[in-house]
Amino acid sequence: MNAIPLKLSLGPVLFFWSRDDILRFYTEAASWPLDTIYLGEVVCGRRQQMRGQDWIALASDLAATGREVVLSCLALIESESDIKRVRKLVENGELAIEANDLGAASLAREKRLPFVAGPHLNIYNADTLAVMEMLGAYRWLPPVEMGRDTLAGVLAEAHRQQLSMETEVFAWGRLPLALSSRCFTARHYNLNKDDCQFRCLEHPDGLTLSTRDRQGFLAINGTQTLSDGCLALLPHLQDMHEIGVRRVRISPQSQGTDAVVRAFAQLLRQLEPIDTVLPALARQAPGELVDGYWRGQAGIRPLEKPHAHS
Repeated sequence: MNAIPLKLSLGPVLFFWSRDDILRFYTEAASWPLDTIYLGEVVCGRRQQMRGQDWIALASDLAATGREVVLSCLALIESESDIKRVRKLVENGELAIEANDLGAASLAREKRLPFVAGPHLNIYNADTLAVMEMLGAYRWLPPVEMGRDTLAGVLAEAHRQQLSMETEVFAWGRLPLALSSRCFTARHYNLNKDDCQFRCLEHPDGLTLSTRDRQGFLAINGTQTLSDGCLALLPHLQDMHEIGVRRVRISPQSQGTDAVVRAFAQLLRQLEPIDTVLPALARQAPGELVDGYWRGQAGIRPLEKPHAHS
Protein backbone atom coordinates (compact mmCIF):
# COMPACT_ATOMS: atom_id res chain seq x y z
CA MET A 1 0.00 0.00 0.00
CA ASN A 2 1.10 3.57 -0.66
CA ALA A 3 2.13 5.85 2.18
CA ILE A 4 -0.46 8.35 3.45
CA PRO A 5 0.88 11.88 2.76
CA LEU A 6 -0.10 13.45 6.07
CA LYS A 7 2.35 15.44 8.18
CA LEU A 8 2.77 14.88 11.91
CA SER A 9 2.66 17.61 14.52
CA LEU A 10 3.14 17.60 18.28
CA GLY A 11 0.70 19.91 20.03
CA PRO A 12 1.52 22.06 23.06
CA VAL A 13 1.66 20.40 26.48
CA LEU A 14 -1.75 21.13 27.99
CA PHE A 15 -0.83 20.05 31.52
CA PHE A 16 1.34 21.70 34.18
CA TRP A 17 4.73 20.00 34.23
CA SER A 18 7.85 21.16 36.02
CA ARG A 19 10.44 23.13 34.11
CA ASP A 20 12.83 20.17 34.22
CA ASP A 21 10.17 17.82 32.86
CA ILE A 22 9.32 20.23 30.04
CA LEU A 23 12.95 20.62 29.01
CA ARG A 24 13.54 16.87 29.22
CA PHE A 25 10.42 16.18 27.14
CA TYR A 26 11.43 18.51 24.30
CA THR A 27 15.01 17.27 24.33
CA GLU A 28 13.60 13.82 23.58
CA ALA A 29 11.02 15.16 21.11
CA ALA A 30 13.81 16.67 19.02
CA SER A 31 14.65 13.14 17.83
CA TRP A 32 11.09 12.04 17.02
CA PRO A 33 9.72 11.81 13.43
CA LEU A 34 7.78 15.08 13.57
CA ASP A 35 7.22 17.82 11.01
CA THR A 36 5.94 20.49 13.41
CA ILE A 37 6.30 21.14 17.14
CA TYR A 38 3.98 23.50 19.02
CA LEU A 39 5.00 24.71 22.45
CA GLY A 40 3.83 27.24 24.99
CA GLU A 41 1.31 27.66 27.80
CA VAL A 42 -2.28 27.41 26.53
CA VAL A 43 -4.34 26.81 29.67
CA CYS A 44 -3.41 28.99 32.66
CA GLY A 45 -1.54 32.28 33.01
CA ARG A 46 -0.45 31.36 36.55
CA ARG A 47 1.73 28.54 35.25
CA GLN A 48 5.04 30.34 34.99
CA GLN A 49 7.79 27.79 35.53
CA MET A 50 8.44 28.55 31.85
CA ARG A 51 8.15 32.24 31.05
CA GLY A 52 7.72 33.78 27.62
CA GLN A 53 11.42 34.20 26.97
CA ASP A 54 12.05 30.60 28.06
CA TRP A 55 9.52 29.32 25.53
CA ILE A 56 11.01 31.49 22.78
CA ALA A 57 14.54 30.27 23.54
CA LEU A 58 13.42 26.64 23.58
CA ALA A 59 11.49 27.14 20.34
CA SER A 60 14.56 28.64 18.66
CA ASP A 61 16.65 25.64 19.73
CA LEU A 62 14.06 23.22 18.31
CA ALA A 63 13.76 25.22 15.08
CA ALA A 64 17.50 24.68 14.58
CA THR A 65 16.73 20.96 14.07
CA GLY A 66 14.99 21.84 10.80
CA ARG A 67 11.38 21.44 11.94
CA GLU A 68 8.62 24.00 11.85
CA VAL A 69 8.18 25.33 15.39
CA VAL A 70 5.11 27.32 16.46
CA LEU A 71 4.56 29.22 19.73
CA SER A 72 1.12 28.44 21.18
CA CYS A 73 -0.70 31.22 23.02
CA LEU A 74 -3.18 31.24 25.90
CA ALA A 75 -6.72 30.23 25.02
CA LEU A 76 -8.37 32.37 27.71
CA ILE A 77 -6.91 35.85 28.11
CA GLU A 78 -8.26 37.32 31.35
CA SER A 79 -5.84 40.03 32.47
CA GLU A 80 -3.31 42.61 31.37
CA SER A 81 -0.52 40.21 32.40
CA ASP A 82 -2.02 37.57 30.07
CA ILE A 83 -2.00 40.07 27.20
CA LYS A 84 1.64 40.89 27.94
CA ARG A 85 2.52 37.19 27.76
CA VAL A 86 0.83 36.82 24.39
CA ARG A 87 2.43 40.03 23.09
CA LYS A 88 5.85 38.72 24.16
CA LEU A 89 5.35 35.62 22.01
CA VAL A 90 4.02 37.60 19.05
CA GLU A 91 7.04 39.90 19.19
CA ASN A 92 9.54 37.03 19.02
CA GLY A 93 10.37 38.26 15.52
CA GLU A 94 10.98 34.86 13.99
CA LEU A 95 8.48 32.10 14.70
CA ALA A 96 4.77 31.82 13.91
CA ILE A 97 2.25 31.61 16.73
CA GLU A 98 -0.82 29.51 17.31
CA ALA A 99 -3.66 31.89 18.17
CA ASN A 100 -6.23 30.34 20.50
CA ASP A 101 -7.94 33.65 21.21
CA LEU A 102 -8.98 36.42 18.82
CA GLY A 103 -6.81 38.85 20.76
CA ALA A 104 -3.74 36.82 19.80
CA ALA A 105 -4.87 36.77 16.16
CA SER A 106 -5.27 40.55 16.25
CA LEU A 107 -1.80 41.05 17.73
CA ALA A 108 -0.31 38.76 15.08
CA ARG A 109 -2.01 40.75 12.34
CA GLU A 110 -0.60 44.01 13.75
CA LYS A 111 2.90 42.56 13.52
CA ARG A 112 2.20 40.90 10.14
CA LEU A 113 3.11 37.60 11.74
CA PRO A 114 1.68 34.43 10.15
CA PHE A 115 -0.32 32.34 12.58
CA VAL A 116 -2.11 29.05 13.04
CA ALA A 117 -5.79 29.35 13.97
CA GLY A 118 -5.97 26.97 16.93
CA PRO A 119 -8.86 24.69 17.90
CA HIS A 120 -10.04 27.05 20.65
CA LEU A 121 -11.06 29.69 18.07
CA ASN A 122 -14.11 27.52 17.27
CA ILE A 123 -14.16 27.86 13.48
CA TYR A 124 -17.19 26.07 12.04
CA ASN A 125 -17.50 27.27 8.44
CA ALA A 126 -15.59 28.40 5.35
CA ASP A 127 -16.66 32.05 5.70
CA THR A 128 -14.91 32.25 9.08
CA LEU A 129 -11.91 30.52 7.53
CA ALA A 130 -11.81 33.24 4.88
CA VAL A 131 -11.72 35.92 7.62
CA MET A 132 -8.89 34.08 9.36
CA GLU A 133 -6.94 33.84 6.12
CA MET A 134 -7.40 37.57 5.60
CA LEU A 135 -5.99 38.18 9.09
CA GLY A 136 -2.89 36.14 8.26
CA ALA A 137 -3.67 32.55 9.22
CA TYR A 138 -2.03 29.89 7.05
CA ARG A 139 -3.35 26.81 8.89
CA TRP A 140 -6.34 25.98 11.06
CA LEU A 141 -7.55 23.29 13.42
CA PRO A 142 -11.26 22.46 13.55
CA PRO A 143 -12.91 22.34 16.99
CA VAL A 144 -12.35 18.87 18.47
CA GLU A 145 -16.08 18.07 18.41
CA MET A 146 -16.40 18.61 14.65
CA GLY A 147 -17.26 15.35 12.90
CA ARG A 148 -15.81 13.97 9.69
CA ASP A 149 -18.80 14.75 7.49
CA THR A 150 -19.11 18.34 8.75
CA LEU A 151 -15.41 18.92 8.19
CA ALA A 152 -15.61 17.47 4.69
CA GLY A 153 -18.37 19.97 3.90
CA VAL A 154 -16.37 22.91 5.27
CA LEU A 155 -13.30 21.88 3.26
CA ALA A 156 -15.33 21.46 0.08
CA GLU A 157 -16.73 24.99 0.48
CA ALA A 158 -13.25 26.35 1.31
CA HIS A 159 -12.02 24.81 -1.93
CA ARG A 160 -14.84 26.50 -3.85
CA GLN A 161 -13.82 29.81 -2.28
CA GLN A 162 -10.22 29.12 -3.32
CA LEU A 163 -8.88 29.40 0.21
CA SER A 164 -5.33 28.22 0.73
CA MET A 165 -5.52 27.41 4.44
CA GLU A 166 -3.98 24.08 5.45
CA THR A 167 -6.07 21.85 7.71
CA GLU A 168 -4.68 20.09 10.77
CA VAL A 169 -6.78 17.72 12.90
CA PHE A 170 -6.37 16.90 16.59
CA ALA A 171 -5.88 13.13 16.30
CA TRP A 172 -4.56 11.82 19.62
CA GLY A 173 -4.97 12.71 23.28
CA ARG A 174 -7.49 13.78 25.86
CA LEU A 175 -9.89 16.14 24.12
CA PRO A 176 -9.69 19.77 25.31
CA LEU A 177 -13.39 20.52 25.76
CA ALA A 178 -13.77 23.80 27.65
CA LEU A 179 -12.06 26.54 29.64
CA SER A 180 -13.36 28.49 32.60
CA SER A 181 -12.33 31.48 34.68
CA ARG A 182 -12.63 29.12 37.68
CA CYS A 183 -9.92 26.63 38.62
CA PHE A 184 -11.46 23.20 39.08
CA THR A 185 -8.30 21.65 40.48
CA ALA A 186 -8.03 24.32 43.18
CA ARG A 187 -11.69 23.81 44.03
CA HIS A 188 -11.12 20.04 44.31
CA TYR A 189 -8.56 20.78 47.03
CA ASN A 190 -10.74 23.48 48.66
CA LEU A 191 -8.28 26.18 47.64
CA ASN A 192 -8.82 29.60 46.11
CA LYS A 193 -7.73 30.07 42.52
CA ASP A 194 -5.24 32.76 43.54
CA ASP A 195 -3.76 30.42 46.17
CA CYS A 196 -3.95 27.16 44.24
CA GLN A 197 -0.52 25.98 45.48
CA PHE A 198 -0.01 24.77 41.90
CA ARG A 199 -1.66 21.46 42.68
CA CYS A 200 -1.92 20.74 38.94
CA LEU A 201 1.72 19.65 39.17
CA GLU A 202 0.47 16.54 40.99
CA HIS A 203 -1.67 15.50 38.01
CA PRO A 204 0.54 15.41 34.88
CA ASP A 205 -2.31 13.99 32.74
CA GLY A 206 -5.19 15.73 34.50
CA LEU A 207 -7.37 14.63 37.40
CA THR A 208 -10.04 12.09 36.44
CA LEU A 209 -13.64 12.93 37.27
CA SER A 210 -15.86 9.83 37.45
CA THR A 211 -19.61 9.35 37.43
CA ARG A 212 -21.46 7.90 40.42
CA ASP A 213 -21.10 4.55 38.68
CA ARG A 214 -17.33 5.10 38.78
CA GLN A 215 -17.03 5.41 35.03
CA GLY A 216 -14.35 7.81 33.85
CA PHE A 217 -16.15 10.83 32.38
CA LEU A 218 -13.96 13.95 32.34
CA ALA A 219 -10.51 15.07 33.38
CA ILE A 220 -9.88 18.41 35.06
CA ASN A 221 -6.71 20.37 34.43
CA GLY A 222 -6.83 23.61 36.36
CA THR A 223 -9.22 25.88 34.46
CA GLN A 224 -9.61 23.34 31.67
CA THR A 225 -12.01 20.44 31.24
CA LEU A 226 -10.90 17.54 29.05
CA SER A 227 -12.33 14.17 28.11
CA ASP A 228 -11.39 11.20 30.25
CA GLY A 229 -11.15 9.12 27.08
CA CYS A 230 -8.22 9.43 24.70
CA LEU A 231 -9.05 10.39 21.14
CA ALA A 232 -7.40 8.00 18.68
CA LEU A 233 -8.01 8.71 15.00
CA LEU A 234 -5.37 6.31 13.68
CA PRO A 235 -7.88 4.15 11.73
CA HIS A 236 -9.12 7.26 9.89
CA LEU A 237 -5.86 8.64 8.50
CA GLN A 238 -6.43 7.66 4.88
CA ASP A 239 -9.95 9.06 4.90
CA MET A 240 -8.70 12.31 6.44
CA HIS A 241 -6.29 12.82 3.58
CA GLU A 242 -9.00 12.09 1.04
CA ILE A 243 -11.29 14.84 2.38
CA GLY A 244 -8.47 17.41 2.42
CA VAL A 245 -6.72 17.19 5.80
CA ARG A 246 -2.95 17.65 5.49
CA ARG A 247 -1.63 17.35 9.04
CA VAL A 248 -2.54 15.46 12.24
CA ARG A 249 -1.78 16.52 15.80
CA ILE A 250 -0.64 14.36 18.70
CA SER A 251 -1.27 15.92 22.11
CA PRO A 252 1.53 15.24 24.63
CA GLN A 253 1.02 12.99 27.65
CA SER A 254 3.35 12.42 30.59
CA GLN A 255 4.39 8.92 29.52
CA GLY A 256 4.60 7.20 26.14
CA THR A 257 4.31 10.16 23.79
CA ASP A 258 7.32 8.87 21.85
CA ALA A 259 5.54 5.54 21.27
CA VAL A 260 2.45 7.36 20.00
CA VAL A 261 4.45 9.50 17.59
CA ARG A 262 6.33 6.50 16.21
CA ALA A 263 3.10 4.51 15.82
CA PHE A 264 1.52 7.31 13.78
CA ALA A 265 4.66 7.55 11.66
CA GLN A 266 4.64 3.79 11.06
CA LEU A 267 0.98 3.86 10.00
CA LEU A 268 1.49 6.82 7.67
CA ARG A 269 4.34 4.99 5.99
CA GLN A 270 2.26 1.78 5.93
CA LEU A 271 4.99 -0.15 7.77
CA GLU A 272 2.68 -1.60 10.43
CA PRO A 273 -0.95 -2.82 10.23
CA ILE A 274 -3.49 -0.96 12.33
CA ASP A 275 -4.43 -4.17 14.18
CA THR A 276 -0.87 -4.40 15.49
CA VAL A 277 -0.51 -0.76 16.46
CA LEU A 278 -3.77 -0.08 18.29
CA PRO A 279 -3.52 -2.67 21.10
CA ALA A 280 -0.04 -1.44 21.99
CA LEU A 281 -1.16 2.19 22.01
CA ALA A 282 -4.23 1.43 24.11
CA ARG A 283 -1.82 0.50 26.88
CA GLN A 284 -0.11 3.89 26.54
CA ALA A 285 -3.30 5.97 26.55
CA PRO A 286 -4.40 7.94 29.64
CA GLY A 287 -7.98 6.68 29.13
CA GLU A 288 -10.16 4.50 26.93
CA LEU A 289 -9.65 5.04 23.19
CA VAL A 290 -12.54 7.02 21.68
CA ASP A 291 -13.50 8.46 18.28
CA GLY A 292 -17.20 9.28 18.65
CA TYR A 293 -17.05 12.92 17.60
CA TRP A 294 -15.27 12.06 14.36
CA ARG A 295 -18.13 9.67 13.52
CA GLY A 296 -20.78 12.30 14.32
CA GLN A 297 -21.72 10.66 17.62
CA ALA A 298 -21.15 11.33 21.32
CA GLY A 299 -17.45 11.94 21.88
CA ILE A 300 -17.32 9.34 24.64
CA ARG A 301 -18.13 6.50 22.24
CA PRO A 302 -15.33 3.88 22.09
CA LEU A 303 -13.03 3.68 19.09
CA GLU A 304 -14.57 2.03 16.06
CA LYS A 305 -12.86 1.21 12.82
CA PRO A 306 -14.13 3.36 9.94
CA HIS A 307 -16.73 2.31 7.45
CA ALA A 308 -16.37 3.17 3.78
CA HIS A 309 -17.84 6.56 2.86
CA SER A 310 -19.83 6.91 -0.29
